[in-house]
Amino acid sequence: MSPRAIQDIDGFRFFFFSRENHEPPHIHVEKGDGLEKWWLTPTPVRVYSVGFKTGEQRRTEELIHEHQQALLQAWHKHFGR
Repeated sequence: MSPRAIQDIDGFRFFFFSRENHEPPHIHVEKGDGLEKWWLTPTPVRVYSVGFKTGEQRRTEELIHEHQQALLQAWHKHFGR
């Protein structure tokens, strides 16, 4: 199961796994040793965060909210929903 990269922003890599279409729309974020998962609908919610400092968590939250529509469009386009 290889990840499908959506985009890199401020050193954070946003991606999803192709076989995760049984879950609601979501995105994974990584940078260095940090990893997060976010539900994208109805509003973004952090599912988990491992290895990110507080400032990095704040930044990922800002980025997720700022790019929510583009991330959702990429998810729907990839999974055909």
